[in-house]
Amino acid sequence: MLDELDELLTKALSWREQGHGVAIATVVQTWGSAPRRRGSHAVIREDGLFEGSVSGGCVEGDVLVAAQALLAAGGGFERRDYGVQDDNAWTFGLACGGSIEILIQTVDDAHIPAALLAKLRDERRAGRAVTVSSDLVTGLSSIVDQVQEPAEDYFVNVYAPPLRMLIVGAVHVSQQLVPLARQLGYRVHVVDPRDSFAAAERFVGIDVDTRWPDEAFEEWKPDSATAIVTLTHDPKIDDPALEAALRSEAFYIAALGSRRTHAKRVERLSAKGWDDDALARIDGPAGIAIGAATPAEIALSILAGATAALRRA
Repeated sequence: MLDELDELLTKALSWREQGHGVAIATVVQTWGSAPRRRGSHAVIREDGLFEGSVSGGCVEGDVLVAAQALLAAGGGFERRDYGVQDDNAWTFGLACGGSIEILIQTVDDAHIPAALLAKLRDERRAGRAVTVSSDLVTGLSSIVDQVQEPAEDYFVNVYAPPLRMLIVGAVHVSQQLVPLARQLGYRVHVVDPRDSFAAAERFVGIDVDTRWPDEAFEEWKPDSATAIVTLTHDPKIDDPALEAALRSEAFYIAALGSRRTHAKRVERLSAKGWDDDALARIDGPAGIAIGAATPAEIALSILAGATAALRRA
């Protein structure tokens, strides 16, 4: 399963291979109520076909025209500002009070090399973050080894690996959590060593791994773009999974159960040598308190907790 960025990179490379001219528009700065986050992209073909978004539809029309003009001229780059203070703000539909700056670059060796797009896609698929620096004076983007110091003449964007969610326990909540997580862009893995729970017909479009979770995690290698959720209520399964999770850089670790159950869980892990700082990483009971009662509502609360952790909310 591809995330949005992977799909955009793949589309841009495919269009180039087919002989089309391609440009990429990027949100490089936002102020106020901007409709899209910094770093959001749209890929644009010379005939106006495009994928992605830099404003949720507000300024795409103008960006498309500017991108097509650059491609018709043989390549180039341009920075464009949009905001409510502009005379044409209502024309572009950006009357929400925010402002955005868009960098438009053509895909070529002088601006965004196709090799850079391929490298970015492949590195992310391998679970590695990539830092791209774009020179706002020359329009050339390149991959750099580390994040540069803030500078007016450069836009630096760190591309994290695709989001993953590792779910321990093929239970009722998992059946609701899998499709919801996929809608939010997660690649989902489910692991449960209990054969009756892992039966293929209980999940659509996913193979439940029947190894023990800590063994599966050794292969999956949770990274900083990974959320881990344990749902079995069985300490023999959940505890080793949580220990493996705590040894990883996972951005969200959650365990289902009541407060009393979680207190006992913390007590067991503490006895194994985990300190308070480590144990504080576990969101237990899992998810944001919304009064969830059904498996679907519990899944929703867990995804809300993961989203809050991802966005540092």
